[in-house]
Amino acid sequence: MTAPERRYVITFGCPDRTGIIARISGFLAEHGGWIVEAAYHTDPDTSWFFTRQVVRADSLPFDAAELRAHFGEVAAELSAESSWQVSDTGERRRAVILVSKAGHCLYDLLGRVASGELDVDVAAVIGNHDSLADITRAHGIPFHHVPFPPGGKAAAFEEVRKLVGEHDPHAVVLARFMQILPAALCREWAGRAINIHHSFLPSFIGAKPYHQAHTRGVKLVGATCHYVTADLDAGPIIEQDVIRVDHGDSVEDMVRKGRDIEKVTLARGLRWHLENRVLVHGNRTVVF
Repeated sequence: MTAPERRYVITFGCPDRTGIIARISGFLAEHGGWIVEAAYHTDPDTSWFFTRQVVRADSLPFDAAELRAHFGEVAAELSAESSWQVSDTGERRRAVILVSKAGHCLYDLLGRVASGELDVDVAAVIGNHDSLADITRAHGIPFHHVPFPPGGKAAAFEEVRKLVGEHDPHAVVLARFMQILPAALCREWAGRAINIHHSFLPSFIGAKPYHQAHTRGVKLVGATCHYVTADLDAGPIIEQDVIRVDHGDSVEDMVRKGRDIEKVTLARGLRWHLENRVLVHGNRTVVF
């Protein structure tokens, strides 16, 4: 099997003005950069410009670190501040997955990784229950059980923080992890922690949301994949999707369909994050 062509991905945001595209493409052309993908968007509400540029690595006379250094001058000229980055597809992406008892999202992600559909190394799975230890280890991935006893959540989260930090992952995936991250971890993992939740929030809060939705006769079940912030389930949205339900569906049918849509939505969101397709601006995203 032929290895994929190595590429550098530039994601960039700055105040909108004339000449931005010409300046970026001119910089790349000056150094022989061969652009293979280019996407652009201007947000009229904030007058902010976004772009994602993909360049063949072998067309440039320097590596990713040197590209960052050279491109930094362009970014400063265009007042991009910290709203840009350069990533290298030759660098393996790493993820750590956090779980509780529900296994549907974990099973799906592990299957996609094993089949090569999702190109990421799962460095570890961490669970506040040990229910998913066997399936994790069956895939050759370390599983760490970190209990969350009453009165011991702070110490438990500190242990989780240390375990995650050992791998310095590109993504921390909350695959139905049923613990609320403390604000300090939200800040430390900002732009890397990805969560999935059902679409019933904020309409059906608390226990048994599917039972509440069934009683109300809802016709759509959905899921939202988003970055984690200190505002619970209110971080920048990466992806959403829905599936129809009808009067003939039982609560169990609705739960099954809800799990199906959660799996797909989380996998899409994680893929786009790992491919550096998601640009965050405030509490909104641009997904190229």
